[in-house]
Amino acid sequence: MKKRKIISLLLLLVGVVLSVAFILRIEFPQGFEAYFKREYYNQFGPLAISVELLIAGYYFFIEHKKTNFALAIFGFTALLDPFFNQIGLFDSIVPLYGTVTLSICGLSCLWIAFANPFELKRLSRLVAVLSLAFGIFIELFFNYF
Repeated sequence: MKKRKIISLLLLLVGVVLSVAFILRIEFPQGFEAYFKREYYNQFGPLAISVELLIAGYYFFIEHKKTNFALAIFGFTALLDPFFNQIGLFDSIVPLYGTVTLSICGLSCLWIAFANPFELKRLSRLVAVLSLAFGIFIELFFNYF
């Protein structure tokens, strides 16, 4: 129980720090029409990933029944960003420090979600595939559509 709370607090701390860093990188344009361009909304992709980390960390802290699902969604989203960037699907705007930090947290969260060392509600195969699909959708929404 103590390990779970320490890990969840670390995830929350990383999520808050990255959220603040990503919010400070957002440029708000002058004029009304600039808000309807794709470049404006692409800036919110890194922030969405860090907010997913905050939600997953909070669920992990309170032992919510959907904790493993939230951890899996975050893990897949965090790891798909550099993967899609490497295969050339899109150019990621997540800075290098964010990519490294989110990848480490994403791998850790995927391990927690699938290995279930804290004996939370196990992920079914359907929910695991669904979390992968959500991760793909989130990444493509902020970077490709």
